[in-house]
Amino acid sequence: MTGLKPVYPLYLANEAKQPNQDLAVTDKYTGEVATRVALADAAMIDAGIAAAVEAAEPMAKMAAYERQAVLAHCVTRFTERADELALALCVEAGKPIKDSRGEVGRLIDTFRIAAEESVRMTGEVQPLDISPRAKGYQGMWKRVPIGPCSFISPFNFPLNLAAHKIAPALAVGCPFVMKPASRTPLGAIIIGEVLAETNLPKGAFSILPASRDGADLFTTDDRLKLLSFTGSPDVGWDLKARCGKKKVVLELGGNAAVIVDKDADLADASERIIFGAFYQSGQSCIGVQRIIIHTGIYEELKAILVEKARNLICGDPKDETTFIGPMIDEKEARRLDGWIEEARIKGATVLCGGRRDGAMLQATLLEEVPAGCKIRDEEAFGPVAILSAFDDFEAALDEVNDSHFGLQAGVFTRDLEKMLTAWDRLDVGGVVIGDVPSYRVDNMPYGGVKDSGLGREGVRFAMEDMTEIRNLVIRRRPL
Repeated sequence: MTGLKPVYPLYLANEAKQPNQDLAVTDKYTGEVATRVALADAAMIDAGIAAAVEAAEPMAKMAAYERQAVLAHCVTRFTERADELALALCVEAGKPIKDSRGEVGRLIDTFRIAAEESVRMTGEVQPLDISPRAKGYQGMWKRVPIGPCSFISPFNFPLNLAAHKIAPALAVGCPFVMKPASRTPLGAIIIGEVLAETNLPKGAFSILPASRDGADLFTTDDRLKLLSFTGSPDVGWDLKARCGKKKVVLELGGNAAVIVDKDADLADASERIIFGAFYQSGQSCIGVQRIIIHTGIYEELKAILVEKARNLICGDPKDETTFIGPMIDEKEARRLDGWIEEARIKGATVLCGGRRDGAMLQATLLEEVPAGCKIRDEEAFGPVAILSAFDDFEAALDEVNDSHFGLQAGVFTRDLEKMLTAWDRLDVGGVVIGDVPSYRVDNMPYGGVKDSGLGREGVRFAMEDMTEIRNLVIRRRPL
């Protein structure tokens, strides 16, 4: 498969710029350089922020239908360029081509939802005459753009997680600067190509690949009014500590759990669990990492899961039959390989997988993993999941909550009371009944608690974060 350009620009104040060819983007399966991208320095980042400040007023003045037209143009162009986007994603992230096409579909969905929501931002008329002192007063409020935003997106969903920042910003009229992940910048750059075709005010967007060392302005610059970061907890909480007075939205990590109760349909549950644990090589913050199974079905479900995991096809992500491609790089594969070995040394049983070849790691299931093992307590972010058993449903809920993460959890049960109890008791941002925690639709509120972050994505909810309430009070003179 071919089709990538040899060189891609960055985007500064809506315009393509090619100051250098400093960032090499590798094919994550072959390890070869697939293309090169321009890299922004601190001066360019400063210029992008200054341009966003200048664009704040004209962006805020755009009519709703004008913002909607920009987003609708993106939907059309992304649809036309779907094969190109999928190929770029497959190469730069090592994501199997079928999953890459799925992510392109989600990119299109996200911009379409934003186009719809852009003309639905409403306020409220509020009676104020709640006591004699307020007689003759009435109020109303509306939402206004917060101003220039800073976006930092991760490597694992280079299209969709960039879209979840960019599309809501355009829907409400916020200019932005974005730093895409250096290992996977192509998706954001292609979004920039499409945005450059529109009539957005100059400075409305800058997409600036940058080294981590040179990117402090994305976090520290006081001209920016919001920072939205998706990535690792260590980095995210550090950015929050350094970002000053700006609003912060963090979507960080997880070690998501799924409970499988004794009344579950095992054929259905096993199919969804295998998908949730191993799709895109497990590199998802809501990928299934902990599988908590009722003792009455434990051995049966374990056997099904092991057989399915062993039959997953690993290899070249460009092959239509591949389910598991490479991890983002060999360093990450070695890290996770070490975590598996630590658990084995401490008494865990490796049920299947556990072998690594470069950046490729087999689908791996373990059981009897003791507390204190990284594979149990931290975010694996790779194709590994652990099994444990429970007798009491309340104890299973406690096991899910026994984590410093809290993004999403899944529960396979047909018992309505248990569903509602799980919704009440699980200390996570989202509870998914009858499916894995890995399920997400792009219009739902999405985010976590504890070390999993702050705020919510999902287009309408991100739009709320990117706006502020402006109140109006009207006093009528006494007659």
